[in-house]
Amino acid sequence: MSEVAENSDRRSESTPPTMGPTFFARWRVRLGYPLAIVVLLLARPTPESIAIGGVVGLIGLWVRALAAGHLHKQEMLTVSGPYAHTRNPLYFGSAILTLGAAVAMNSWTAVALLCGYFALFYSVVMRREEGELRFHHGAAFDEYAKAVPLFFPRVRAAKLGPGAAGAFSIAQYKKNREYRAAIGFLLLLVLCVVEWRLRLIY
Repeated sequence: MSEVAENSDRRSESTPPTMGPTFFARWRVRLGYPLAIVVLLLARPTPESIAIGGVVGLIGLWVRALAAGHLHKQEMLTVSGPYAHTRNPLYFGSAILTLGAAVAMNSWTAVALLCGYFALFYSVVMRREEGELRFHHGAAFDEYAKAVPLFFPRVRAAKLGPGAAGAFSIAQYKKNREYRAAIGFLLLLVLCVVEWRLRLIY
């Protein structure tokens, strides 16, 4: 479940003077790997849980793919596509992806660990990155933030002017390396299948 930098990861060479601690931003992915090992050990996957979790995860991957195809890191304030519904569509897609992984693993302990990890780290990261965007884009970001919610998307796209008319770009999807999320989730499902088969044997 690798993370592509969110819309709010777009930074210039300079660093805002008051950004606070960076622990959560730096360690959210690094700690994800040992967490994945722990939850896999706790998992009790079944064919049904893997299938349902896979479908839920595909929805998350679709949301992330749409976001990555619109995201122009370090170039502009992206407000088109899913960014007109939520300021953090990549993270929203990641939440759905996390839920899919939890369902596939078929373990309430795994669910609690995964959801707790996501809620703890990403709630802090989103607020921190919001400060960075405000530092770099000023009033433009303030207007954007007034129209678009931080996380849970609004049903109708916000009316944000000419910048909201940007189209999905497969080149941007590739540039943002979003395909790594799909590879990571597929690997997770394969490991769940392997664990299910091993438990049948032993």
